[in-house]
Amino acid sequence: MPDKSKQEISQKRLLEINTALQGGMFVYVRKMFQNLPAYDIALLIESSPARSRNVLWQLTDPDLHGEILEELSDEVRKGILKNMQPEKVAAAAEGMDIDDLAEVLRTLPDSVYQEVLNSMDEQDRTRVEQALSYEEDTAGGIMNTDTITLRPDVTIDVILRYLRLRGELPDATDSFYVVRRDDKFIGSVSLARLITARPEQAIAEITDYETIPIPVDMDETEVATLFERHDWLSAPVIDANGHLLGRITIDDVIDIIREDAEHSMMSMAGLDDEADTFAPVLKSTQQRTLWLGLNLCTALTAVAVSSMFEEILAQMAILAILNSLVPSMGGVAGGQTLTLVIRGMALGHIGENNAKDILSKELAIGFLNGLIWAVLIAGIVAIWKQDLMLGAIIAFAMLMNLTAAGVAGVSIPIILKRMNIDPALASTVILTTITDVVGIFAFLGTATLMLG
Repeated sequence: MPDKSKQEISQKRLLEINTALQGGMFVYVRKMFQNLPAYDIALLIESSPARSRNVLWQLTDPDLHGEILEELSDEVRKGILKNMQPEKVAAAAEGMDIDDLAEVLRTLPDSVYQEVLNSMDEQDRTRVEQALSYEEDTAGGIMNTDTITLRPDVTIDVILRYLRLRGELPDATDSFYVVRRDDKFIGSVSLARLITARPEQAIAEITDYETIPIPVDMDETEVATLFERHDWLSAPVIDANGHLLGRITIDDVIDIIREDAEHSMMSMAGLDDEADTFAPVLKSTQQRTLWLGLNLCTALTAVAVSSMFEEILAQMAILAILNSLVPSMGGVAGGQTLTLVIRGMALGHIGENNAKDILSKELAIGFLNGLIWAVLIAGIVAIWKQDLMLGAIIAFAMLMNLTAAGVAGVSIPIILKRMNIDPALASTVILTTITDVVGIFAFLGTATLMLG
């Protein structure tokens, strides 16, 4: 219920804004934005047609531009940034976390990107260039360099006085990292431990030397898995030589988890996970055409298999009626297995060591499901058409296809993963082709042998 309530509030605000824009009430919209957090403004911009977005952007507080850009999806952000002057982009970038700023800069054209870098001071430019030197989907690409480091020989009293003089801590700070003079990582000290220890103690006495650092080149999905496994709020990032480079915080990991979920869902439909809901018609059409073309090829494959049995289909119209039943059941059964396996691979539950175990399990499930539904559908068809042979034919085809669907649902994503192809992107199309071809061939092929 709370989610539904928030959605209704958002839609109500959107209606108010659209009505105000149509009536030229720009001052009213600007005042409305002053009372909203950056996330809500970003949501309203993304929920508006493309023609309204630039107007809404002009009505937002420039001091919030950086925060709003962080919340926008890549496609919407690109549309906003291409209409901004480089100096305004640089101004919006002030105060942004380095990892978020690097993500924004990656979406800019090279010429604008260079102008924005030139507009920054030397320190910020160096930090951003360092962040951009790492691959986007690695720990280095999502880490933040805004960290507080401690020396092991310094007393807690000195550190506390330093923190009081500093006045504020980086966002989401739950730990400080202990390093040697050459910045080599030693361990961590939790904020809670620091403020409750005796002032005369040295940092070395309260350091957690078991803290697990994250290699800078680790894939971001593996980073998210570590955070989930260890319930971390933050973690240090080190280079190949063990030097501290920065940290990753839980808010970055939540973004990764959300993006991975969106990627899996959108990829199964052949869509970009950053696809803009209100993208121009021609652009959206272009994005979907390739996937539709691929599906057409798989459908034509199934049609080609059916055409091999044209003679038996012409003799018995009931076969044409029942022909779609077996592939449909196989597609659903295979889809269940496929979803389970892709999820298991994403969570690290399925790998090379246990692939045979999951294959054996799904083969048995496919066979048992095939047996259950084969008996049921055979009885229905036999009673309906008063033809035991026809019931036996469709029962055999059902058993074969559901068994094949179980095997395919496991093997397809594992094989694609070995080929470095995203299983979420291509598995569905391949599975559909297999279940259609096996289902049609098993049904019509058996019918041809037994009735032809």
